[in-house]
Amino acid sequence: MQQLPTPNLREGSVEQKRQEILAYFLNAYDTYEALFSNLANDDAFYQRPEKLRHPLIFYYGHTATFFINKLILAKQLNQRINPQFESMFAIGVDEMSWDDLNDDHYDWPEVQQVRDYRRQVKARVCDVIARLEFTMPIDWNSPMWPVIMGIEHERIHLETSSVLIRQLPLEWIAPQPEWRLCLERGQAPENTLIAVEGGKVSQSKRQDGDYYGWDNEYGQMNAEVEAFRTSRYLVSNGEFLAFVEAGGYLEDRYWQPEGLKWRQYTHAMYPVFWRSTDTGYIYRAMTEEFPLPLNWPVEVNYHEAKAFCNWKSAQLGKPIRLPTENEWMRLRDSVGLTQVLYTDGANLQLCQYASSVPVNWHAQGDFFDVVGNVWQWTETPIYPFPGFDVHPLYDDFTTPTFDNKHNLIKGGSWISSGNEATRDCRYAFRRHFYQHAGFRYVESAKTIQVSDMDYESDTQVSQYCEFHYGDRYFDVGNYPQRCAQICLQFMHGKPTRRALDLGCAVGRASFELAKLFEQVDGIDFSARFIKTAIQLQSSGELRYQLVDEGDLTSFRVRRLQELGLIAVSHKVNFAQGDGCNLKPMYDNYDLIFMGNLLDRVYNPRKLLQTVTERLNIGGVLVITSPYTWLTDYTQREHWLGGYKDATGETLTSTDALEQALQDNFERLAPPQDLPFVIRETRRKFQHTVAELNAFVRTE
Repeated sequence: MQQLPTPNLREGSVEQKRQEILAYFLNAYDTYEALFSNLANDDAFYQRPEKLRHPLIFYYGHTATFFINKLILAKQLNQRINPQFESMFAIGVDEMSWDDLNDDHYDWPEVQQVRDYRRQVKARVCDVIARLEFTMPIDWNSPMWPVIMGIEHERIHLETSSVLIRQLPLEWIAPQPEWRLCLERGQAPENTLIAVEGGKVSQSKRQDGDYYGWDNEYGQMNAEVEAFRTSRYLVSNGEFLAFVEAGGYLEDRYWQPEGLKWRQYTHAMYPVFWRSTDTGYIYRAMTEEFPLPLNWPVEVNYHEAKAFCNWKSAQLGKPIRLPTENEWMRLRDSVGLTQVLYTDGANLQLCQYASSVPVNWHAQGDFFDVVGNVWQWTETPIYPFPGFDVHPLYDDFTTPTFDNKHNLIKGGSWISSGNEATRDCRYAFRRHFYQHAGFRYVESAKTIQVSDMDYESDTQVSQYCEFHYGDRYFDVGNYPQRCAQICLQFMHGKPTRRALDLGCAVGRASFELAKLFEQVDGIDFSARFIKTAIQLQSSGELRYQLVDEGDLTSFRVRRLQELGLIAVSHKVNFAQGDGCNLKPMYDNYDLIFMGNLLDRVYNPRKLLQTVTERLNIGGVLVITSPYTWLTDYTQREHWLGGYKDATGETLTSTDALEQALQDNFERLAPPQDLPFVIRETRRKFQHTVAELNAFVRTE
């Protein structure tokens, strides 16, 4: 039952690698078949262990259809095997709504039909591996990549399906001898806290790396971790039992708000893999039940682990919590677990049992089970590293989890194999989910700030995020950046104390102006824009999704550090406001910049009067506008220009602007055309030319 390690993608000849990948595929595919052999009969396939998940028949078919769907998408196959199956079993892995899970919506096939289908898929994939033309090394642009993707995907579901089987009533289980459980059970060892020195942690993975990776592993992450103390062992059933017997599930003060809602909804009184009887707790392994093994690791969700830590903190009078991802990495590095593949010395990859083992069996340095036995919950919601990108064949593997609702688990469990048993793997689950996951705890005074940042999905806001911080299109430079650069050129020899970016949208020009000015106020009428700008300023990071076509989207992550703006971001103050009715505090400016605002206010002349009053003598006023006058924004009688006047003569907006400012300003430079591009979809763009006018206030 022991699993083959994920293959090195850079070593060996093409034919050697072809045979290695074939063996790796067969090992995973056959193990997945063997897992479902633990079901007592075909009726068990139609049971739903989790209320918000499909019955097991879905997961049995899902991994096979994944191969076909991805190979079709990659053009490695041009013919489907069973289009109905390849639709029915394609989507629905994560939690679904009650409507989605209505059995009336599904006409599940017979189990034998799915078995036959899986045999067909197995033969088809073997054929693809045998005939596929590829070169070494293999990277994520290689034609062999989607094959390995399918194998690693099946290894993930080997584990998640084993969790669902573990939640089935025993009447549906027929244990198979190759899935044997550990027989060693006893008293829990006393847990202690051991110091871990602070230091640097890093992760750097490239698309041409030695081993397969999922998208969230790629990029570059460097961090400094402060010293902390952490538990020598994983929390055992025995240690967690003290929390249960102390009434921890009944004390609201130990539970975070989200966890409290979960506990009140489920009425949980102890872990899901325990069962209370008159003679004590019974433990449910994957295929059997027996008295609670006190020296095995407890398996809980994040909420239960967090509540235990809060209880433990109260007991010890010390700050106790779960480790962060970076703290776990520092622990891993401190005990010398630097190898890319975890192949021995841990309860991983079904190398010992189809169950956990005692928490004091596998020493790794001064600690036990830093990797292996059960996954370990962390405080860290999954996030993308700088340089993150999605693979075009699986663009929704990770991005839906960047929602602050999926916390990272680290270290792997007894059934984790392939990519799951590598140093760089990153997996995250909803905080109320059950996996073969437990935890260890840390003592640290460092407060963990959890970001509530999500991907911005508001279409207009996302478009402006891309407009301000995104890619260059049709060789047209970044518009707000260029506007700010021109503004700064006009400030040569002038005071640079305060600047106002009026109509700042999501803030790029404000940050750019802060490179020179001591203070910049960014004001916009849109609360959505201002919220986004403040979020970027506070976190240094912006996430948003763009419409590609129809319901298809792509995701972007932008960081102030990468744009060279992090060092000046503290000089910007963002606020919501009406440009025609500014608060008195917004005054005494050396520069006022209005980018594409003039034709988007209800009274442009009042706006110009307002900014004149707020600008210092000798101060600079820069205005850009495409002069797109629309009654949706400005009633026609308030248009500044773009019509024939009372004498029948044409009044352009440029002339009207000069007339409106002539009593207080002199022109600094001739009007200048500035093009800009706004991306609407992957194939639709707005290409507009604005006019830039610059004036200096004379009186």
